[in-house]
Amino acid sequence: MSGYSGPGLSPRHLEHFVIRPTLARLAGADAPGIDRDAAVELLLGTAAHESGLRALDQITSAADRTLGPAFGLFQIEPATHDDIWDNFLKHRPALAGRVAALAAAQPSRHEQLATTLAYAAAIARLVYYRSPVPLAAPGDIAGHAAVWKRVYNTAAGKGRPDQFVEAWTRLVQPYR
Repeated sequence: MSGYSGPGLSPRHLEHFVIRPTLARLAGADAPGIDRDAAVELLLGTAAHESGLRALDQITSAADRTLGPAFGLFQIEPATHDDIWDNFLKHRPALAGRVAALAAAQPSRHEQLATTLAYAAAIARLVYYRSPVPLAAPGDIAGHAAVWKRVYNTAAGKGRPDQFVEAWTRLVQPYR
């Protein structure tokens, strides 16, 4: 990975080979603004915070290494994935078709949250896209952290916006 010496996946590669092309494929008249620069930054920060750009499943107990319910760089839970399909994409068939085209024939779509980067990025973007919470401005990392907390992690989640900012600063910022 040219120029990158950090742990896990290069954030530059994730942005240029996965996130930007995926959001461009999702763009259409039925999904205005889905590919905004702010969305790219928000997804990079989400992956940095949720997985450290390396974990493909969630470890919920360090003592027994119990795997949790979330998968992939974006740590998406199967229930969240299914809710996007059942309550959002179901009513947007053209967008649903573009998302489905990113998935492989196998393994299951839940497993593809860990194995198919473009599909996982699309689902992560839709978590934010379907929310009425507006995105922060490009470059506003603290704003992205606030959006992440409200929409992705929620008030019930253990994550904190300062942790999102720290992950961005350590894992993404030096390599963009």
